[in-house]
Amino acid sequence: MNINKNIKDGVCDISLVGRLDTTTAPELETVLKDSLEGISELNIDLEKLDYISSAGLRVLLFAQKTMNNQGKMTIKNAKPEIMEVFEITGFTDILTIE
Repeated sequence: MNINKNIKDGVCDISLVGRLDTTTAPELETVLKDSLEGISELNIDLEKLDYISSAGLRVLLFAQKTMNNQGKMTIKNAKPEIMEVFEITGFTDILTIE
C-alpha cells in the first residue's frame, strides 16, 4: 500500500493506494500517530483503495476517535466494495463519508 500525505494549515490530507489489511494497517497507524498532533481536519481519500480488512477498520476507528477530540475526519471517494464493508460493519454510522 502507498500512503500519500499532505499537511497544511491544520489540515491533513491522506490518500491510500492498494490494500489496507493486516500487513499494511500498522504503517497507516504509525503515519496517523505521527501526523495528527495539532490537526483540526483529517481527510482520508480512498479512491484508489482496493480492499480493507478488519485491521484497516480498526485504524480508521482509531483516527476517528482521535479526531473526535480535536476536530473532524472525513472519508472521501470510497469505492462501492469499500462502502459495502462500511455498511455491513456499521461504520457508516461512525464515520463521515462523502
